[in-house]
Amino acid sequence: MENRYYNRELSWLKFNARVLQEASDKTVPLIERLRFLGIFSNNLDEFFKVRYATIQRIQRAGKNATKSLGGISAEDLLVEINKEVIEVQALSFRILEELEGELKNENIILVDETEVSKEHEVYIRTYFNEKISPALGTIIIKDSLPFPQLRDGYGYLAVRMKLKDGGLQHAFIEKPKHLERFVVLPQLEGDDRQYIILLDDLIRHRMHYIFSIFDYQEIEAHMIKVTLDAELDMDIDLKNSLLEKIRRSVYDRKDGDPVRFVYDKEINDETLQLILDKLNVEDTDSKIPGGRYHNRRDYLKFPSLGRKDLLYEEQPPLPINGVPALGSLLDRIEKGDILQYTPYHTFINTVKFLREAALDPDVQTIKITIYRLAEISQIAGSLINAAKNGKQVTVSIELQARFDEQANINYAELMQEEGIEMIFGVPGLKVHCKACCITRVRNGKTTRYGFISTGNFNESTARIYTDYTLFTTNKKILKEVEKVFDFFKVNYKIYKYKHLLVSPHSLRAGIEKLVNREIAFAKAGKKAHIRIKLNSFSDFKMVDLFYKASQAGVKIELIVRGICCLIPGVKGMSENIKVISIVDRYLEHPRVYYFHNDGDSDVFISSADLMGRNLDMRVEIACPIYDDKIKQEIIETMDICWRDNVKARIIDQEQTNAYVQNAQEPVRSQYATYEYYQQKNRLNEV
Repeated sequence: MENRYYNRELSWLKFNARVLQEASDKTVPLIERLRFLGIFSNNLDEFFKVRYATIQRIQRAGKNATKSLGGISAEDLLVEINKEVIEVQALSFRILEELEGELKNENIILVDETEVSKEHEVYIRTYFNEKISPALGTIIIKDSLPFPQLRDGYGYLAVRMKLKDGGLQHAFIEKPKHLERFVVLPQLEGDDRQYIILLDDLIRHRMHYIFSIFDYQEIEAHMIKVTLDAELDMDIDLKNSLLEKIRRSVYDRKDGDPVRFVYDKEINDETLQLILDKLNVEDTDSKIPGGRYHNRRDYLKFPSLGRKDLLYEEQPPLPINGVPALGSLLDRIEKGDILQYTPYHTFINTVKFLREAALDPDVQTIKITIYRLAEISQIAGSLINAAKNGKQVTVSIELQARFDEQANINYAELMQEEGIEMIFGVPGLKVHCKACCITRVRNGKTTRYGFISTGNFNESTARIYTDYTLFTTNKKILKEVEKVFDFFKVNYKIYKYKHLLVSPHSLRAGIEKLVNREIAFAKAGKKAHIRIKLNSFSDFKMVDLFYKASQAGVKIELIVRGICCLIPGVKGMSENIKVISIVDRYLEHPRVYYFHNDGDSDVFISSADLMGRNLDMRVEIACPIYDDKIKQEIIETMDICWRDNVKARIIDQEQTNAYVQNAQEPVRSQYATYEYYQQKNRLNEV
């Protein structure tokens, strides 16, 4: 085989194609399909801001990064990415047309500026004057003035006016980002249809008003969008705090170089070339011809219109079996470990844990890591409340959580003002682990309570991300969690861990040891089995180790939602490895490591993917599960995922995203997992 690895960027594009599959899947409710189209578009925006920009920098620097890119040069990779993106974008436009037709069948009508009825004229004029016009950015292009700086991710209408005196006038209209993209028009009497106009078309409808001072004979407007390099350029001024450096870098991000330019393919050639020249869009930048509408990430917020029949059926989060809604959660944790699996379980236990810690007179200290908080965070509120109640609160907050930097800065400053001790990461490392530890002194006895999670402590994402959280008083585990917090303060000291696997110190070596143990069992003729669930698998050293395990006869099953550089099923290299990817209504987010260990299985939950950055450049925790019932619960829910034959796709050499098909009874794992927990609760009631 020519290459041992699949390229990371191309693998990510295959993942995003799986998201687009959900938009075309007729078994998915119609409005949810539109929202998947929004997720697809939003994902692609971030891909160009980060990954495409990185490859572009490698190419411009003339670096030979063929090995690190999986056997392809940066220049060839940029060409391949653009080819794939143009194809998948064209497919996404065809899907959108199909969805608009299906909306029409449901009496939901999208109208453009030429289709506005007389009955809606007054409403649209009033809406424009009161909501849009005050916030509208209209920029006239003049040779005597600098060309306007287009903002990252904003949608612009590029206006071309052919004046009656024979001249041309160009302008940009910047769509107000804070306004809803979809304007729901009033329902007409005797008409059961629901009409919607996009903000773009509403603006087009009023262009004669916007440009009334110009004596033009023709006017046209076409959508364009520019994506800028989102890399933070950190200054090296030692006088500035990390907080100030991040703040400055986030501000400077708006001046990033363009990496992608998307435009309506119907735009006038002269207008297009003018914009490309003025923006200094280079040959290595991605130029994507598209349709009439861009910023389709806004479909994430397509209005529900009260149409529950076009949305997923509600799945209210379940209580955790054996955990009462009232009373002390800390006392309950003392009786035994608790596993929370959101969104199947309610996230409220995480909030309740911190609320109780903030109020309990016996709680003395709270230590927690924060990566991404909700916009309005009960987590942050509880920590501030704890500080006001005299608790010693320590928060390690990662200021470089990409695209959440400003939100984290705001919360960091707010918590600092309340006297919370803030730790702004570790030099050279991102703090990505999700952990909390509190101390409680009662009757002279000190007890540690804590939780370790695979996901962010974020109320918003907990409704749509699947994640495990372990609540425990296990002394061995929490003593080592305390060591992690010690490392945040004294990073030159290397701590030894007997139970947790912690990067950058012991996670890589720990996983290697566990894999090599399975290899030894296989060579001894014993059963050897590894099953791992991840977001991404891109570390080549780990890939090689798994190939080695496959060649030794270890049965390896991987559930990888996103990037997978490992190529499974290749004779002589990886024939004992199978990989699936599940994309459904929830975002599969937990990382779980299972090793058979000759029948005495080891299970870890973690925030770490098998990526170089997680293993070597971040602070991550993989936590062992010592409670046998919880271990079995994780194994059983992992098994449900592995048996998915409805929303699971096969990852193989061909990378066609074919669905898993077999003769087994249909298993849609996210629904089957919900039913699994419903059944556990029913059994408990009996």
